[in-house]
Amino acid sequence: MLTDIVSFIHYNHKMKFNILVQTLLCTLLSSFYPSSTQPLKTIVNTTPTSTSTGMTAFDIDGHEVQPGIKYYINPVQSNSSGGGGLSLASRDGFCPPFVVQENNQLSKGLPLRFLPLDTKQNAITLSGDLNIVFNAATICVQSTVWRISSGGSNIDDTLTRRRYYVRSGGMVGKPGVGTINNWFRIEKVGAIGCKVVCGDIGILEENGKKWLALDDQPFAFMFKRA
Repeated sequence: MLTDIVSFIHYNHKMKFNILVQTLLCTLLSSFYPSSTQPLKTIVNTTPTSTSTGMTAFDIDGHEVQPGIKYYINPVQSNSSGGGGLSLASRDGFCPPFVVQENNQLSKGLPLRFLPLDTKQNAITLSGDLNIVFNAATICVQSTVWRISSGGSNIDDTLTRRRYYVRSGGMVGKPGVGTINNWFRIEKVGAIGCKVVCGDIGILEENGKKWLALDDQPFAFMFKRA
């Protein structure tokens, strides 16, 4: 029987250049239910490696989370913000779209896939770098791979210009300086290793939508196979 334990997706920007940007991009994104007594969190790393603990992540049905398989990320019942699964929406009328939480609590959102740096993996493991990509088509030509981005230059909002959001348009694989905002990692909550100032990505409500963004309150999710 699964224990209702929550884990979080965490973005950890460790590159040694542009310290201001490092700090702003060190964020905690989302979460899922593992078949474990310890909460987990997912880390985005600017210097991805194939190293992992070998411990496997599980979905809410107790099955291993597998590379390339479609999953829904839905909020846990205790989530106070309401809403359903994750989807894509434009903030400024331009491509690529940003990641949002559906307002409808019954909506599963769009399915996602997890693609590890180590392409030989048969299951998603802790501490292994990976990309997250929506398995869906959009009207934009860019990819649906997750990355960290600013709110967009066309938004006339002082607060928004200081925020960073989860957006599509990233790249699968090719670790390096050009893809530093695209890498995520699953880790235990409380694990030591974040060497810079970190923050949480929670839900920021603007103009009737719930955006995944840098915030003081982390937003909890669970994985369910599509």
